Amino acid sequence: MNYFRQPIALFGFVLPIVITIAVIAGALMIKGSVTRSFNEKFAHYRGFEQNKRQALAAEAEISKKREYIERWEALVSEETASAVTLNLREIEELLPAKEFQKTAQDHPSGRKSFAGASAQNSSQVALAFRGTFRSMQKALLELETRMPQLQLQELRIGPENQSNSLNFQVTYTAWEK
Repeated sequence: MNYFRQPIALFGFVLPIVITIAVIAGALMIKGSVTRSFNEKFAHYRGFEQNKRQALAAEAEISKKREYIERWEALVSEETASAVTLNLREIEELLPAKEFQKTAQDHPSGRKSFAGASAQNSSQVALAFRGTFRSMQKALLELETRMPQLQLQELRIGPENQSNSLNFQVTYTAWEK
């Protein structure tokens, strides 16, 4: 009977315990892998849901401002030279002729200043006026209100020798589509 004690202990107790421990360890590893995978996928799902909510909120905000965006698109797609001329003609009608006169309008080629460093299309508009300070304030305010794509680049003000008017030289960068 001593012959069988060692194989019975080995195959009856030790080997089943080792196999059971191996199966339990394998099951725990698989469970850990599945849990880790689930947590990663759940985190991605939460991020997706959060991004979806943010996108819907942004779309709702944008839809409220769609008419403004369409207006901006129309303004930016207009030819700058004709738009400036048209707007200045309308502004000249609003102000007294003695207090406001456009003396020059030029569209220099090339990109200067901050427009040269930008990838956005732009053009330059150089304007010269003779007028009173109050009328020029009104005129420039009206021009910049009608054409918000204009960005003031340079403004020079000097005295007029013959009257109480001032000479104004204004350079704008006009952002285009």
